[in-house]
Amino acid sequence: MSNLHNVSNIDIICAETGRAISHIENMEEKIVNEALAVLEEQGPYAMILYLKARHGKVFNKIEKEVKALLQEVFQNKVNNQSKALEMVSVLAEDLDDLLFTREILRNTLAYARYHLKAKKSREESL
Repeated sequence: MSNLHNVSNIDIICAETGRAISHIENMEEKIVNEALAVLEEQGPYAMILYLKARHGKVFNKIEKEVKALLQEVFQNKVNNQSKALEMVSVLAEDLDDLLFTREILRNTLAYARYHLKAKKSREESL
């Protein structure tokens, strides 16, 4: 983790990004669950490709959040890339970075799912 610069609490960053993803217009728990499944089975690059191919209505906003997350955590290592796929490709050059990327994306999507469940629960109680 020596390539990380002054990242204070990665779990908080994941939680905040998950919350932002849950607030994307047209975001559904199903989308997050599918993204998690692809992430677990094939990894971060496949997850991003899947979202782009299958969930175009929310992809640009998800990509924006994922890019901000990766830039905050990995900083100089990914700042020259303009797309999330490019960032993940750079991070995949180092196995530790790739596994860490997978872990923070997993945590982020889990938080997004929890936020969506809480939002749905609030709406049902009204």
